[in-house]
Formats: sequence, structure tokens, C-alpha cells
Amino acid sequence: MAAARPDPRRHAWRDDLAAESLRGVVDVPRYASGERRQVMAGAVPLRKVPNLGNGLETELLFGEIVTVFDTTDGWAWVQAERDRYVGYVPGSVLSVEIVTPTHCVRATGTFLYPTPDIKTPPVSHLSLNSPLAVLEIRDRFAALKSGGFVIAHHIAALDQPARDFVDIAERFDGTPYLWGGRTRTGLDCSGLVQLAMDAAGFDCPRDTDMQRDEVGTAVDVPPPLLAPKSDMADVDGLARGDLIFWPGHVGIMIDSHMLLHANGHHMSTVVEPVIDAAVRILKQTSHAVSAVRRPPGLTAGKGR
Repeated sequence: MAAARPDPRRHAWRDDLAAESLRGVVDVPRYASGERRQVMAGAVPLRKVPNLGNGLETELLFGEIVTVFDTTDGWAWVQAERDRYVGYVPGSVLSVEIVTPTHCVRATGTFLYPTPDIKTPPVSHLSLNSPLAVLEIRDRFAALKSGGFVIAHHIAALDQPARDFVDIAERFDGTPYLWGGRTRTGLDCSGLVQLAMDAAGFDCPRDTDMQRDEVGTAVDVPPPLLAPKSDMADVDGLARGDLIFWPGHVGIMIDSHMLLHANGHHMSTVVEPVIDAAVRILKQTSHAVSAVRRPPGLTAGKGR
């Protein structure tokens, strides 16, 4: 029986080309070692195919590093270093010059200014977790090595993760739903989980199936969530930070009863009783909760 080919979402291969590291794993005409580049735009859609009419799979943030394996007709085929996701971005957003980050954005978002003056039109919007190389911090502003200025209290050193990833996630309550999004402008369910956990220092994969299989440890699904009914009031056994999974969907428990999730029903990030979400999703999709995962804590570091 032939071995399964590696997941193309996190392994750079296509029918005509693959990463050199996959030589002997996939059989293609060409292999490439790739070249590292740095994203120099605020939030860049990463697409499955090189077509602006195609929806985004995820977004790359300012300062993130990618490996470029191919450039054709202005499109770069890349793999992100942060979560290994593979896809296409416009080559124009990538810089050959790479600056090593010292800080990252810790506000849900901030702006990059051309001068240290909040009245000047900003150059770009920067999202939570965008890595930054800071040259110096003076008064209200941090000057970046790559150019421009950001508000100093909107950033933190890389070794200072947030204390509570759930608190970070709650800040996105009301954010519009956007398939593939991972900024305060718009995000999807797994993007919310990844953003929040990244801010607290956890390595978190991008998609719901990856998160279900790799984040934390499995916890028994409470029986009320296996066959939810609208007249149920209590769900025992859940804790703050638990990740609740349905096929293709994930949410975060903010306490033992309330769920925070970005979802297409509300087209927004909302907080609601987990039993209400479970009843509605069962009715709409015939799917009950499929898994509960408990991260090892609320932060992976000493926190701020």
C-alpha cells in the first residue's frame, strides 16, 4: 500500500516542484531549497492558488518570515516559518532584507507611522503578534529597524508573552467573521485560537483539525454536549481555556459554561452559553461536539 503523501497545507509540494527536504518523500520533477524572505505589508492573504479571485486560506503578518520556492507572474509560492502553512502571495510584499525581531505587537492592532507623530497618515495597520525589530524606544514611539514608528505601549518584548490567552481572545469579541482571517479586521474560528495562543507563547497550528490533534491533551466530552437539548442548563467538567471542537469548527471556553467563538452563523466573534451553540450546530449540521482539548495552561511563559 502506497504511503500517504504529506499534507500540502504544511509541506511544500505540488506536481511540478517540492521543497528539497521532501526529496524521497514525494516524487516530482524538481526540488528547491528556497530562499528566506520577510513580509513587509500589514496583513497579506495567502491563497491556495495564484488567483486574486480565490479566497484566502490564512494571512501572513508584517515581519513574518517565509521561504520562497518559486516565483511566477508576480506570485511567490511560499511556506511560512511560524506555522508551516503553504500558499501563494504577491512577490511584491516580500523583502530580501531580513531584520531579526526583538518585539511584537501586543495590542489587538496598531499603526505603522512614517514619522513619530500620530497626526501623520499611517503607512500600514499592524496586527497582534506581528514581529518587529525595534531600533530604539523614545517617549511614546518605538523606531523600527525596517523604518517607521509604532506606539511603544502597543508592543512587548518577545520574551514577555501574555498571561492568559483567553483574555487575549476575549478582546476580539465583536470582530467580524472572515474565512482565513487572523486580524482584528476579520478572523475565523481557528484564526482566533491561533492568534490568542500565539500571543501567550504557545505554538499553535492554523486549522481546526490540526488544533484538535495537536494542542493540549484530550478531555472527555461532557455527555450534555454529545446530545445537547435546549432545556439543558449545566455542563460540568469544562474549564477556562478548554478548546471545544465540532467538525470544522472550534471555540474557547471562557469559564465552565460560556463559549467564545468566531462563527459564520453570527458572522462575528461572540460569547454565548456552550449548550446554546451545541444545540444550534447540531440542528444546522447534525454534528455534536467531537472533541475537547485542554492546553497545558493559560500562558507558556512568565507573562506580562
